[in-house]
Amino acid sequence: MEFALVILVLAIIFVAKSVKVVPQQNAWVLERLGKYHATLTPGLNVVLPFVDVVGYKHSLKEIALDVPSQVCITKDNTQLQVDGILYFQVTDPMRASYGASNYVVAITQLAQTTLRSVVGRMELDKTFEERAVINTAVVNALDEAALNWGVKVLRYEIKDLTPPVEILRSMQAQITAEREKRALIAASEGRRQEQINIATGEREAFIARSEGEKQAEINKAQGEAAAITAVADATADAIRKIAAAIQQPGGQDAVNLKVAEKAVEAYAQLAQKNNTMIVPGNMSEVSALIGTAMTLMKRTPS
Repeated sequence: MEFALVILVLAIIFVAKSVKVVPQQNAWVLERLGKYHATLTPGLNVVLPFVDVVGYKHSLKEIALDVPSQVCITKDNTQLQVDGILYFQVTDPMRASYGASNYVVAITQLAQTTLRSVVGRMELDKTFEERAVINTAVVNALDEAALNWGVKVLRYEIKDLTPPVEILRSMQAQITAEREKRALIAASEGRRQEQINIATGEREAFIARSEGEKQAEINKAQGEAAAITAVADATADAIRKIAAAIQQPGGQDAVNLKVAEKAVEAYAQLAQKNNTMIVPGNMSEVSALIGTAMTLMKRTPS
């Protein structure tokens, strides 16, 4: 009975040693007699008990590794405290087990040395402007070296860049001066634009006034021309009517009478000077004047 119980216990131990259940997103490296034999994938795996041994266990998830902060010297000899975080993933469990004694330490040290090299080729101002360049350079250098370690470096992110306190004060003073400069430039540009707007408005107003005056003169000239034309038309019409009236019976007599009246009136006006009435010595001159006027009227074509 005791022997059967021992056999049962040994069977249970044998089965337990023969079955390996690997969790999801994990990979176990199986060694047979101290030598790499296979990589166990997630799920149920059957191995030889007491012969096969799980040598290494790796997580295939993305791992965030906090790279310790360090002091880097920039191209312009300025100390810069740099803190970053590295993201990587195990892609080859066999190489991750045998490629390096500790791939986490190896990646960390390589990230620090690569970061110092990249920052050393840049000036201080460039390090703040080109974080993406620094991140890419570190990832490329690590990814090339980590292939032998069975690790894929996904990305590197700089968490913080901290220059010395004196540099921070200088940078703050520079930023303040730059903002004051931009404010002065903006104010001068505003005044300049104001003067341009005023000059433009005055010019447009002057042009508008001159155009108005020009149009007024044109309108006045056109009105005067129209008035002269109307007067001329009326005068011509009156003359035509007078000429037509002269051709009627008795019209010639009326003209003779009217001419005689105008001649006498004109002679009378010429005779008055300094309250003295000038009377012609020979009244036949008046008759001659009237006769001359009538002769001219007869010579004028109707």
